[in-house]
Amino acid sequence: MNDTITIKGFVATDITSGTTPGGVATAEFRIASNSRRRDKDGQWVDGHTNWFTVQGYRHLAGNMGCSIRKGQPVIVVGTLRIRSWERDGRVYYSHTIDADAVGHDLTLGTANFTRSSRKPLLSLVEPEPPLDAGRPAGPEGPFDEPEDGDEGADGGDPAAAYVEDTNGDLLALNLETGELADSPV
Repeated sequence: MNDTITIKGFVATDITSGTTPGGVATAEFRIASNSRRRDKDGQWVDGHTNWFTVQGYRHLAGNMGCSIRKGQPVIVVGTLRIRSWERDGRVYYSHTIDADAVGHDLTLGTANFTRSSRKPLLSLVEPEPPLDAGRPAGPEGPFDEPEDGDEGADGGDPAAAYVEDTNGDLLALNLETGELADSPV
């Protein structure tokens, strides 16, 4: 049974990220969703808490890892999957949402939006200008191999990608997984 569902709740776990065997980026977290109501004395009372695992793929996974933190209020839209299994005579259920969209709940705070590119990071690098017609190609082709010591001015790897965090520090980006290389997150 596949149903579209919208859940409003709080991020209950840290974001875990990885890749599928096919190389697709994934991220997931648990969300706690509960209702609140006023009792007969006018006091707020929490209702039953529903727990869901939220899974995101591809660009959504990367954006979730960069934007969502434990304890934040979020709204999730996606496809609900309910699975059951039996062990030791008991039936267990898991509730997973394959997310189509995840965002902060702005009724409880503010957020700043930054549009991310749909292009892979490597396609954002400016291409080499075309070769002059009069320049002969070398034995290995038209491009020279870099020599030792041809690193960037900052001493970093010229082929690596870097992103700037909120403090203005540069963090290395793992181009294979799309994750921050030395991130404490």
